[in-house]
Amino acid sequence: MNSQPTFAHALLNPELPCPSGFKTWNGSDPAQRFAVYRNNVMVSLIDALADSYPVVQALVGEEFFRAMARVFAMAHPPRSPVMAYYGHDFAEFVQTFPPVATVPYLADVARLEMARVWSYHAADVPPLALEAVQAALADPAQLIRLQLTLHPSVHVIPSTFAVFALWAAHQGETDMATVDPDQPQTALVFRHALEVNTLELSSGVAQFVSALQAEKTLPEAASAALELAPEFDLTQALTLLLRWQLITHLTTGDPHDDPTH
Repeated sequence: MNSQPTFAHALLNPELPCPSGFKTWNGSDPAQRFAVYRNNVMVSLIDALADSYPVVQALVGEEFFRAMARVFAMAHPPRSPVMAYYGHDFAEFVQTFPPVATVPYLADVARLEMARVWSYHAADVPPLALEAVQAALADPAQLIRLQLTLHPSVHVIPSTFAVFALWAAHQGETDMATVDPDQPQTALVFRHALEVNTLELSSGVAQFVSALQAEKTLPEAASAALELAPEFDLTQALTLLLRWQLITHLTTGDPHDDPTH
């Protein structure tokens, strides 16, 4: 009887022979049947990666992508029966994959695409009522210690490359010919009304959102944003969060003094 690790290893490595000890119900060649099964499994894993990373595939071409995905799949077998998150570490693999060294922005595009997958499957948390946010912002005593909790689908993807424009060009939003890949950009990914959205953020707003996610108070997050980008506008940043209903909870740091209760 073959152990599961031995079976799994052979299943994802076409250079290995069929594990010994197998029998077929109809007397056919076990090695031949195993080869068919192995091919089907590999194709399924490659297809799963293609579904999660359509822009990465478009940037390098389907044939190259599937060859790269095969290399990844051989070294990174699924760890869970839930295939929605398979390839969550694909960007790290791409980052160190020598054949794409001439496409340095590819890994960040992969990070953006996986953020969209995470966002789609994030928990569904209702947004805070606008009136509650406005009341907290209007109270100086609360404002100094106010913390904003953002929707769990929110992801900030910073890049030294034009990660948003590269993604948007493959959605028909911009012309790829006009994209300068070497232009730094930051993308905001979130889910709103059951739809995953992707927006470009200025450096200041990106710093502000990231600071809020790091549980900084509103004044601390605004200060960090202003230090990075003196042109940062707090009102515009808050308007963005309120427009897309991304604030789900407010607190002043004291569990007995919670403005949302």
